[in-house]
Amino acid sequence: MVPTGAYGTWPSPIDAALAASHGGRPEYVGMVGDEVWWTEPRPTEGGRRALVRRRADGTEEPVLPAPWNVRSRVVEYGGQPWAGTVRAGTGPLVVFSHFPDQRLYAYEPDGGAPPRPLTPLSGTGGGLRWADPVIRPERDEVWCVLEEFTGEAPGDVRRLVAAVPLDGSAAGDRGAVRELTDDRHRFVTGPRLSPDGRRAAWLAWDHPRMPWDGTTVMTGEVTGDGPFTAVRAVAGGTHESVCQVDWAPDGSLLFVSDADGWWEPRRIRPGAADGSADTPLCPGRGEEFGGPLWQIGLKWFQPLDDGTIAVVHGKGATSLGILDPETGELVDAVGPWTEWAPTLTAHGTRVFGVAASPRSAHEVVELDTRTGRARVVGRPHDDPVDPAYYPEPQIRAFTGPDDREIHAHVHPPHNPDRSAPDDELPPYVVWAHGGPTGRSPLVLDLEIAYFTSRGIGVAEVNYGGSTGYGREYRERLRGQWGVVDVEDCAAVARALAAEGTADPARLAVRGGSAGGWTAAASLATTQVYACGTILYPVLDLSGWATETHDFESRYMESLIGPAAEVPARHRERSPLTHADRITAPFLLLQGLDDVICPPAQSERLLALMRGRGVPHAYIAFEGEGHGFRRADTLVRALEAELALYTRAFGIERPDVPPLELRK
Repeated sequence: MVPTGAYGTWPSPIDAALAASHGGRPEYVGMVGDEVWWTEPRPTEGGRRALVRRRADGTEEPVLPAPWNVRSRVVEYGGQPWAGTVRAGTGPLVVFSHFPDQRLYAYEPDGGAPPRPLTPLSGTGGGLRWADPVIRPERDEVWCVLEEFTGEAPGDVRRLVAAVPLDGSAAGDRGAVRELTDDRHRFVTGPRLSPDGRRAAWLAWDHPRMPWDGTTVMTGEVTGDGPFTAVRAVAGGTHESVCQVDWAPDGSLLFVSDADGWWEPRRIRPGAADGSADTPLCPGRGEEFGGPLWQIGLKWFQPLDDGTIAVVHGKGATSLGILDPETGELVDAVGPWTEWAPTLTAHGTRVFGVAASPRSAHEVVELDTRTGRARVVGRPHDDPVDPAYYPEPQIRAFTGPDDREIHAHVHPPHNPDRSAPDDELPPYVVWAHGGPTGRSPLVLDLEIAYFTSRGIGVAEVNYGGSTGYGREYRERLRGQWGVVDVEDCAAVARALAAEGTADPARLAVRGGSAGGWTAAASLATTQVYACGTILYPVLDLSGWATETHDFESRYMESLIGPAAEVPARHRERSPLTHADRITAPFLLLQGLDDVICPPAQSERLLALMRGRGVPHAYIAFEGEGHGFRRADTLVRALEAELALYTRAFGIERPDVPPLELRK
């Protein structure tokens, strides 16, 4: 008979160290010859991103030892940080961005020599960053996005497509970098080359738009040694978001656009005079074939040699499918996965991506399009514990204010070794995702399992404004940030309590970045929650626009409204304005190197709370930026969060490290 224990007191094999060691996911898959390579997190190695190769015989090995860190800082969120090719006689060649100095390096892993720099140190000719590279071996160059800071302010920056010599001549000479486009656009993605190499395509957009508001597909003619010529816009626009562009083998231009309300694949055939000739390839399905372009070089589709297209698609959850652009037929890969990340590559009839499910964390998966067979070929972590301790999530829809639908994933407490008393309802934590233009995917997350296996439920709310449900759902947050997100989270919490799923006296709210804003605003403007966890948040709009990075510096114009037109709304929405209404205990976690949501935001809240008698704790982490990556940080943060809940919910757990709360 299973022993009975109060919710929150259950013993669990999933400790904070285990959860921390499994943080992050594989990203940026690509082919180097017939080998598939990707980056993956190393929380126990200072949080670096390792580049991993899978040889043809199935063996895996890191390409570079610590402390090499394959990660770009373009637009701070980064983007595709590496590209590879195979040179006759010398083997693989990889070009990558090294996170600490942001230089591009070239490396031949089978050659024995260390990586050699291709670009100047940051500060030589302005701060330089690189992303989304494409190696052009016939030109002895790598083409990529160049982000160049020309002054001290975050907005003193230019971005363009550039060509970097592979011979290292630009390592000490910024002038050796060829500029292939001008900097007329504030933001660009890397170039995609037509099959004949004569044309390039890329995306561009400008302030105040974010890429999910409107982007433009640009094309240009490739010249000998000069910039692209005949540059023109062929698709997209101010109110149309295109999130990816590439070429089909027949020279057609493929792209994903939300012109019809959902991100869907479209095509411009060769020889078409302009973008008016583009046609949808899979219309009317009411699904997303794309997503928000938070990082440069994300890929939701991959053209295949036979003319079909591998696509990531779905509503809420996603699948990997093979689309026939001539017939519109779409056949999905069979497997347990409910989420496919926006990273795809292919070699012949094999497609590689990164997928996860409620029972498996993100892993590298190969689909053989000839047989339809899919298999796991890269798993960063072995199954750490018996899956019986994993959450058993429920896909739910709730009704919010104005009868609007709210999507959520509810993870009830679950532990095969314990049951709860019949007369007790469980505590629940409402998770608000970041972005806010993002979503919570339905995947195994050991941080969630850390709580549910101890008897604390988690509800991930994909509030209005989340992606994955069409443009109309995404734009519910336009002008309503701090209202719709807060109301939707509260509506889910109240509904769980009303139906007898959760204890109404033991509800918490938790979120990071934009989710930190929602968590703080929820504590300040509702009486739903007994406590909250706020991670690296936005709190003060009056300062954030000038304190944050260039990419998001005008984001508030769509989320709140232009500050010059609605200054009172900016003040009223800021959680800092209502700090005097916060009465529930809270935990505030902050990276001291965060340039997106700087520590000054958190420090202002602390100053206002000082001496008010509200229990709170502040933990700041040196060396951490926006989002925590180091194992010791992740452990400390997770244990502190559990300590807050045990105290606020009246749970007895002697194994929880104490959390000192100040007043």
